[in-house]
Formats: sequence, structure tokens, C-alpha cells
Amino acid sequence: MSKHLIDLVGVRKTFDGEDALKNINLYIRDGEFLTLLGPSGCGKTTTLRLIAGFILPTEGKILIDGQDVSNVPPYKRRVNTVFQKYALFPHLDVYDNIAFGLRIAKLSEDEIDARVNEMLEIVSLKGFENRRTTTLSGGQQQRVAIARALANRPGVLLLDEPLGALDLRLRKDMQNELKRIQQQLGITFIYVTHDQEEALTMSDTVVVMDRGHIQQIGTPEDIYNEPKNAFVADFIGESNILDGVMRDDYLVEFFGRKFKCMDKGFGKNEPVDVVIRPEDIDIVPADAGHLSGTVTSVTFKGVHYDIIVDFKGFKWLIQTTDHQPEGAHIGIKLTPDDIHVMKKTEYSGMYGDYSSYSAEYDEINDPDAVIGEEDEALPQEERDEE
Repeated sequence: MSKHLIDLVGVRKTFDGEDALKNINLYIRDGEFLTLLGPSGCGKTTTLRLIAGFILPTEGKILIDGQDVSNVPPYKRRVNTVFQKYALFPHLDVYDNIAFGLRIAKLSEDEIDARVNEMLEIVSLKGFENRRTTTLSGGQQQRVAIARALANRPGVLLLDEPLGALDLRLRKDMQNELKRIQQQLGITFIYVTHDQEEALTMSDTVVVMDRGHIQQIGTPEDIYNEPKNAFVADFIGESNILDGVMRDDYLVEFFGRKFKCMDKGFGKNEPVDVVIRPEDIDIVPADAGHLSGTVTSVTFKGVHYDIIVDFKGFKWLIQTTDHQPEGAHIGIKLTPDDIHVMKKTEYSGMYGDYSSYSAEYDEINDPDAVIGEEDEALPQEERDEE
């Protein structure tokens, strides 16, 4: 496992008496691609600026390579930053833009030439040395900014929403390009974005933030498949988030039905949030489903359809390749793997439709049955624990 390159220990940052960050504890490994993800105002850019040294913490410490740099100015830290506005010099060509920081550092012209050509190769701009930056496309300008930041070989590259000004196709191309560059160089990238697809596509580790707090840290797969609360579940991808009650380990009740699930460790009869991803729901004939409802809208998305289904006032999103017309009466089936149970938090009730549960829900059969029991979906060792 790589060593810790950066540690934020009990970091708090206050602006005009208001906390922008509250007791942040975070470590970043050497060679890691870590993304700070969250909505505007969540604290992600403040965290980046603290690491860069552009602002100083109100409380806590920032360590780089084990050294406390909390009060060290930016130019004395082994970090460089790429911004959304690339801040290139319009009067200089590509070569001189990349060489700018190296000349300030008083490197020899031979060393400068070697490094600039290495960077041009890495960012796929060989042959563009003599072009003015004002003649380049947005994606090319961004590559020049990255090359300039990397030329002096920082230990960490900080990227503050650098793809925000690019169109969708170019943004996707640059996501792949940034990941390739990071893997080729093996240095630490810390990336700030509000775009969850960018975070999932590029990162080794995703840090989801809101209201100055870290909500969850994990791999893209962990964050998507095992969200810690309703905020994370809603922010990362689409989610149906329902009120439920954990009746026992591996047994959750919602919509008046008991479903087998893969979750344990909750209190008996503890109220919980239940997440069901739209792509995990199987559509079946109405009389063959665990639940049945009416299609209220259909949107063609190219690869799939987004279908809104009304289950007695509770509207679910289902993503499917099978077209269902508006007004159709359909059923859905759920397996234990499709159901993810989370503890209630201050975010409960803020996301998803929670208004529809009714004791008079009359489109279910045999409410005492436990759905999923017949599937023997639990691993043997977990069944033994029960």
C-alpha cells in the first residue's frame, strides 16, 4: 500500500464566522487519483485551496510528506494547480508557456528543452511548440496548462474543475487523457468536480462532500453500490429512496412487504432508508410482480428508456431497454442484491419520494410473505450466522 503523501488532520476553515469546512480528516496516498466531489458550496474547492496553500486553516494541520505545511506559502509546497481558467500567456507560444516556470527556477536551457519536449509528448501536443495559445482549441489549451503544471515535477497536481469549460464530447476525451497522464507519471492527482460521472470515471478514490463535511470516502464502486446515506445515494447516480423498517438481519420491510436483503447489523425494527437503483429493477407482467403500478411517463435515452412508474402515489424511476407505453400496468421484481439499506440521517426524507406509503396499498398479494426467501440469495456463511 502506498504511503500517505498528504494528511489533513482536524482541519476547520471559517470565512466571516461561517464554517466552510468542519473537522476534516483525510489522507491521500502517493500516486493516487483522488476526487473531491460535491455540489457548489460543499467545501471541496476550499479543501483544494488549503492543500495548495492559497488559504490557511482556521484550525488543524496539513501535512505533506509528514511535514506540517499549514503556514507554508504555495511556492514552497511541492504542489501545482490547474484551474478551470487556464491562465495561459497569450503573448507566448506553447513551448514558452510550458517553459515559463522552469525559467523562473533557473534551469539550464538544455534541461528546459528536455522537459518541455517530454511534456509535449505526454500531453500529445508534439508539433504544436510554435503555436500561439490563442489559436488552440479549449482541449489543447487545457493540455498546455497541464504540461506547464507538470514540467517542474510537482509531487501533487491539483485540478480545480478543469473540464468545466469544455463541451461534452471533449470533456469525455479529456477524462481518459487525464487518467492516462496520471498513470503514466505515477504522481498524485487531487481533482475537484461536481460531476459524478467524472469522479466515477477517473478516480481511484472518491471523497463525497456536503455542508463542509465528508459524507463518504471509497472507491467509485463502493460509493455507487454502498452509499452511506441518502445524500450520497442521490448525488451519485439515480436512486429510488424509500422509507423502510429493518425487521431483522437480512430482512427489510417497505411498501407493506418484507424483502430479503444483504444487509445486517441494524437494530430490530429500526427505521431505515432503502435504496433501489433504477437499472436493477426487472419489469414483469403485473400479476407476476412483487409490486405493480402504472407507467406515467417514458423518456427515450438512447441506450435505455427512463420510465416513471406510479405505485399508488409513490413514483419510481426504472431504467430498462424494454419499452413500456404510458398507462401500461406493470409489475416489478426485486432480488436481495437489488436492495441496499442505509441508516437514517439528517438527509432522510430530503431525496426521493417518501409520501406514498399507505396501509391500504391494495396492489400486493400475501403481505406476510417474505420476498426473496425462495431465492436462497444469502451466502452460506451469512446464513449460518443467522
